[in-house]
Amino acid sequence: MRDLPESLGEVVRSWPLAGGDIADVRGAELADGRVVVLKTTPYDAELEAEGLRALGSAGVRVPAVLAVASRTIVLEHVAAEEDLEALGAELATAHRTVAARFGWHRDNVIGPLPQANPWTSTYGEFFVEHRLRPYVDDLPGGLAERLFRATPHIADLLERGAEASLVHGDLWAGNILDGRVLIDPAVHHGDREIDLAMLDLFGGVPRALAAGYQAVWPLDEGWARRRPALQLFHLLVHVRLFGAGYHRAVAERLDQLGY
Repeated sequence: MRDLPESLGEVVRSWPLAGGDIADVRGAELADGRVVVLKTTPYDAELEAEGLRALGSAGVRVPAVLAVASRTIVLEHVAAEEDLEALGAELATAHRTVAARFGWHRDNVIGPLPQANPWTSTYGEFFVEHRLRPYVDDLPGGLAERLFRATPHIADLLERGAEASLVHGDLWAGNILDGRVLIDPAVHHGDREIDLAMLDLFGGVPRALAAGYQAVWPLDEGWARRRPALQLFHLLVHVRLFGAGYHRAVAERLDQLGY
């Protein structure tokens, strides 16, 4: 294994694991008998390790980070029983970890793409400037102009006095392992509703997860109105990664917002 941290010792055998659309992910048995997950990334692996540690410290179950080299992260091999209600409660607890401003202490990644996280006083400004506008030019002319015109209204909609919660940042079903453990974060401090908005976008928020979340920290009034706006970011990421097939979904969210 290239770039494997020396502290782990020798890899006896390895095998491919499901997933790994962006990175090469393999299970491995070490000489000392431990079974681990080896992930080789196209970005600095410490960015992912840092996100996992932050979420774990905030109360979410994540794989333990065993070692990191420049492009390889070595993780605990997790086998868990599904408990979406417990996961929802833990997510709400993690969202209680707040900062004075929105952003992160450095830029990181969402999937293979760079993610800018400058500290920003208001979430409307943060979301529009650092989550929407970097992607506007990926849209065809008419749709790009429509989104551009909508950005001041979206900023106003999201200016609701939300706390700057620690968020996973890339929360969809594929990043929930065994219905219990979160992986592949794009952490920052944002509006907590962004995690649930993305989960709803790709497969829906499971009822048990929603119940666990609501029991710890109920969503604020008006969340349903804000959700289409928050979903625009992850749709734009998918436009850049996968192309025109997501244009219609962007237009539909603008329709829902009335912009």
